[in-house]
Amino acid sequence: MEIRENFASILSSPKRKIIAFIVGGIICGLGAYSAYASRFGSYLSDDPATCTNCHIMAPYYATWTHSSHGRNTTCNDCHVPHDNAARKWLFKGMDGMRHAAVFTMRGEHQVIQAVDESASIIMNNCIRCHEQLNTEFVKTGKISYMMAKAGAGKACWDCHREVPHGKNSLSSTPNNLVPYPKTIVPDWIKKITNSKENNNNITNK
Repeated sequence: MEIRENFASILSSPKRKIIAFIVGGIICGLGAYSAYASRFGSYLSDDPATCTNCHIMAPYYATWTHSSHGRNTTCNDCHVPHDNAARKWLFKGMDGMRHAAVFTMRGEHQVIQAVDESASIIMNNCIRCHEQLNTEFVKTGKISYMMAKAGAGKACWDCHREVPHGKNSLSSTPNNLVPYPKTIVPDWIKKITNSKENNNNITNK
């Protein structure tokens, strides 16, 4: 009841209603633009090119395409859980937000490494895809990532160190060819920016 009363008091006059309408419009507009600028819809697919929405991921996309996994898997095959759909989408959303926050604040390391939660999912997916090998022959699939971390065995990548990304860092593939997304910057802003850069170059000479 208090919420309804507070809401009614905020909209108690025509002037306040107009202000609330404008503020609500700005918030909705910024939200819609953010979804458009971040290419939100692309994250609903399993297309590996989506990862290059963040240019930081370009070396990882390039090395994946040249690996054996590039012929048979997508990024989501390895990097999200597959035990149920709800957990898959929850993890995908939370992990995506964490990546966005780290990359926006420029907090990434030169060599990007999976956090424990991601590493555990990656190893579970190694075991899931190579189930017979891991559970019947070499039997590494009988341990989890956390058990391996505690010293009860080895994680898959302790032996297969360069699968599927090789020796990778943010500067390891400077001339890689990846499907970068088209810029959303309007042409009129590009013209202003280019003219300012040209003027600065002339001044510096």
